[in-house]
Amino acid sequence: MLSLAQKREFHEQGFIKVSGAVPKVMFDTALRAVNHSIGSVGLGGEDMENNRSAFFRAELLEAPVILDLFNRTPVIDIAEEPMGKGNVLPMVTAKPYPRFPLPPGEDSPEPRGHIDGIGSGTNGMAKGVYRRRFTAFAVVYLADLLEANAGNFTVWPKSHRAYQDYFKEVGHEVLANGMPRIELPEGPVMVTGKAGDLILAHRQVLHTGGPNASPNVRHAVIARLRHKDVAEINYDAYTDIWREWPGMSEVVLGQAEAG
Repeated sequence: MLSLAQKREFHEQGFIKVSGAVPKVMFDTALRAVNHSIGSVGLGGEDMENNRSAFFRAELLEAPVILDLFNRTPVIDIAEEPMGKGNVLPMVTAKPYPRFPLPPGEDSPEPRGHIDGIGSGTNGMAKGVYRRRFTAFAVVYLADLLEANAGNFTVWPKSHRAYQDYFKEVGHEVLANGMPRIELPEGPVMVTGKAGDLILAHRQVLHTGGPNASPNVRHAVIARLRHKDVAEINYDAYTDIWREWPGMSEVVLGQAEAG
C-alpha cells in the first residue's frame, strides 16, 4: 500500500500522510460518538489536579467505534508495510483528542514539541522516569483540517534522526533529566488534511498538538502502534530507530550506501 517513494519520505521526514485511509461511514460514526461524549459526559478519567492531560471522552478509549478506525480499516495494513507483516499488535486503546479553540483575540503561541514517555510530574509520570512503550503514532482526522493553526498534529521533520544522533552521543539516560532541547534540522509543520486521512509518524519524531486559533474544534483520534517486540527491544530503539521497521530495510540500506 505504501510506495517506495512514500517509504523514502517517511525515512527522511519521520512522518507521512496517507489520504482517505478511513472510510466516511467509520469516521462519521466515531465523530458522532466523540461529540456525544463531549456534550453528555464531559471531562473525566484522570486526576485533573495532578495531571494536566485530563481529558474528554475517557469512556471511549476502548470503545469499538474508536478502535475500529484502526483495526477494521487499512490502517494496520498500511503500518505493516514499513513495520513488517504481522508485527503490528491490534489496537486495544485509542484516544480521541479534540482540541478546542483559543479565546477570541488570543494569539497562537509558538508550538513546543516533545517526545512521549518522559515524566514531568504533571503528565501522569514522575520526574526522572522515562519509558518507551510504542513504535509509531497513527493519527486519524475525523473532520477536515485544511489550514494551519487549527489544532493540527504538528511535527518537526527529520527530528527523529537528529535525536537518534544525540542519544548515540550522550546516551538515552539523559531523558531522566527531562525533555532535551537540541538544534533541529527544520521547524515545525502543522499537518493539514481531510477527514479520513491518516498520519503515520515515527515515535521519536518531535511532535505536539498545535494551537487552535480557528473557530472549530479539531477532531482527531490518536493510536500508539506497538511492534510485537517493543518490550524486548525497549530502550535500544532510541539509538537504532529502524530496529522495529524491517519493511524499511531497503530504504535504510540505500540511504546508508548513498551517504
